[in-house]
Amino acid sequence: MFVNLMTILLQTPQGSPYFSLIFMVGMIAVMYFFMIRPQAKRAKEQKKFQEAIAAGEKIITTAGIHAVINRVNEDGTLQIEVSRGSFMTIDRSAVSMEMTAAFRKKTEGTATK
Repeated sequence: MFVNLMTILLQTPQGSPYFSLIFMVGMIAVMYFFMIRPQAKRAKEQKKFQEAIAAGEKIITTAGIHAVINRVNEDGTLQIEVSRGSFMTIDRSAVSMEMTAAFRKKTEGTATK
């Protein structure tokens, strides 16, 4: 049924030869507003989050490692403390914005109870 509907919509009516062109421009506009634009917005938020992290914050990496930032290095890396006396150096891009935000929300919720 869907194929038949698409065939009917893509056929050019005799009175309007530009219908298929307008239809394709509309499809590109829909793809931009529902796929490309939200992804660019998310990437911008991720970059802003990565630049704002500082020493002493609890984070979760993309690999699922829970740690505390010990030091922010000049070269864009972070020294994190995984457990007492155990340190690792990771890149800023390895910090997960979504998992860290969920962890902070969860810990704030348990701290207020």
